[in-house]
Amino acid sequence: MNTTAAAIQANVSVDTVRTWCRIGAVAAVKQAGRWIIDSVSLAARIAIGKMKRPARPVVLTIENLVAIGGRRWQKNGMDRVYINDWTEYAGLDVDYYKSGNVCGATFLGRGIANGRAAGIAGAISKVWFDTADGKLHARYYDDARAYEIRFLDGIRQTFDLVDLTFAGIRKAIAAL
Repeated sequence: MNTTAAAIQANVSVDTVRTWCRIGAVAAVKQAGRWIIDSVSLAARIAIGKMKRPARPVVLTIENLVAIGGRRWQKNGMDRVYINDWTEYAGLDVDYYKSGNVCGATFLGRGIANGRAAGIAGAISKVWFDTADGKLHARYYDDARAYEIRFLDGIRQTFDLVDLTFAGIRKAIAAL
């Protein structure tokens, strides 16, 4: 079978099928500049693609949180790990002038106004992991749970900055 028929059968792009042919993921030969794919080999590759491994559980531990940049703090019987650069995990990327003023910012990869970046950064004052209950916590202002952002392209969206931050932290730990 040819690459187009194989792509339709496997529900992938033709480029993916060509890559499988080049790397040997499916048995195929090139004749007159076109790939001829063995249907049994393709069926085996499709079966492999359908097998999904269960997601590795994300475990919040002191070691994991310190590994992604957290700072451990212990005092008066409390044991916490503070995430000081929480904006990174929320999806905020800010560039600064030498004076400390914002010179450019993106949120979730899309451009935002410089003043809006400062507002996002100020919406949450602290993010920490408490070893007593094993949970992430945040101290935030009322609008952090429903923060409206107007992107430079004019589109407005509302985000829960606390949930975005916690999801970003979990994603960073899963990548360890």
